[in-house]
Amino acid sequence: MNSKVAAIQMVTCADIEKNLDTAARLISSAAAEGANLVLLPEVFAVLEGGPMRAYGEVEGGTGKEGVIQDFLATQAKKHKLVVVGGTIPLISRPGSQGVASDRLIEDGRVRAACLVYDANGEQIARYDKIHLFDVVVNDQQSKYSESRSYEAGEEIVCVETSVGRLGLSVCYDMRFPELYRELFRRDAEIVTVPAAFTKVTGEAHWEPILKARAIENQCYVIAAGQGGRHSQTRETWGHSMIIDPWGKILAQVAEGEGYAIAEIDLAYLNQIRERMPIKDHLKL
Repeated sequence: MNSKVAAIQMVTCADIEKNLDTAARLISSAAAEGANLVLLPEVFAVLEGGPMRAYGEVEGGTGKEGVIQDFLATQAKKHKLVVVGGTIPLISRPGSQGVASDRLIEDGRVRAACLVYDANGEQIARYDKIHLFDVVVNDQQSKYSESRSYEAGEEIVCVETSVGRLGLSVCYDMRFPELYRELFRRDAEIVTVPAAFTKVTGEAHWEPILKARAIENQCYVIAAGQGGRHSQTRETWGHSMIIDPWGKILAQVAEGEGYAIAEIDLAYLNQIRERMPIKDHLKL
């Protein structure tokens, strides 16, 4: 089965309305080129601008309580494609629909949630970022402390879609190969990586890590990044790309707004897995 997939790249700011307008324009362009699935970058709706809790939504919220979720559902239904919604700030843990108070995060933080919508605009999966970026980087911001604003997720998630079986991950997750091996064990064919890699870490590690995840797990990797200057202290690497199971980059966009789009072929993926049956040879 062949499908077209697109990795959307943005330079998100503090204005949600502006960011959603940009995302809508890029999704529309990718859809016009025949995309069956689009992946938005991490924090596509808002990146800078204060505590993330101020932008938080309850899973399943609508109207003012679910502006970003409504946007994702609308785009999926409008263009009849699968939308993988980067990350959005949710104030409720998985399994809560509406206002289930026992599932709310009480300490003022949010979950970095990646929501997947089918072509009917229905939410079919949720993955919460497991590995939080608490590191020191040699750039103008220097210290990153995601755990101050975000609560870590716990669940590994695969989901069947019209383009194939997706394994979900987010940004810093990609430095932890154990997650991707488990997605491989769960028969993921396509791994999605919405990200906001810093320019410093991205220049050094982005491409080699993504290629490694594709090769060692014999899967397609769709990586959608933030790519540009967001503030005086925040600059992201971009270079959104689509990689095949042999490690070949099929499409890439360097910096700024845009998207990478390519055709994926699951028959080719299965051929690679049959000829080199890594899963059958796993010992650990």
